[in-house]
Amino acid sequence: MNEKKEKYTAVVLAAGKGTRMGGSVAKQFLEIGGKPVVVYALEVFEHSPEIDQIILVTGADKIEYCQKEIIEKYGIKKTVSVCAGGRERYESVWKALQTLKSLKSEQEQKTDYVLIHDGARPFLNQEMLERLCACVKEEKACVLGMPVKDTIKLTDENGKIRESPRRDLVWQAQTPQAFAAELLFPAFEKLMQHSTEGITDDAMVVEQEMGIASVMVKGGYENIKITTPEDLLVAESFLAEK
Repeated sequence: MNEKKEKYTAVVLAAGKGTRMGGSVAKQFLEIGGKPVVVYALEVFEHSPEIDQIILVTGADKIEYCQKEIIEKYGIKKTVSVCAGGRERYESVWKALQTLKSLKSEQEQKTDYVLIHDGARPFLNQEMLERLCACVKEEKACVLGMPVKDTIKLTDENGKIRESPRRDLVWQAQTPQAFAAELLFPAFEKLMQHSTEGITDDAMVVEQEMGIASVMVKGGYENIKITTPEDLLVAESFLAEK
């Protein structure tokens, strides 16, 4: 008898305003190589045999735009919902999880693992995704990332160096971050009942609320988050190489 395939849901966060980029268009909707940034990430999940469904989280005023100009235009057929996010990252993830729980079909609702990805990271690829999915199946909480290239300094509030951590132990976190649903759902339910100060990524929520530390999985130095105009130039050069 064949073992039942476990289900993977990708949550793509595209609700940010992108204030550091300047201009009126949010960074995830800027075009590189003739396509909006967020489309590149969505297409990786669309073409992955591991990923079963996608939830796209965006601004309340962008839902119709995303449905027509992103999902339908580029044929992202695995999308089961385009939902409104919140002001902060954790709020957007929480709303995506609530949306996942409220899906009409029991088949859509049931998921074993959730991958949370920044819509402004266009250079995720299938190899990174395969490593992450294999890891989360074993470890239950995993974060894509890369070892830092530079020496890192920890300072006090006045800029004085307090510590120089060993470079071989310091990683730059990327996304997706992947979690067993049995960890992620209760972690966010607990989080929403108290202060969320200092929460900057999903692994922090799972560690803080469930006591489970995530395992780092090798991503790629090209898996950049487009945040500033300089990042767009880097992104265009990556595309030119491809």
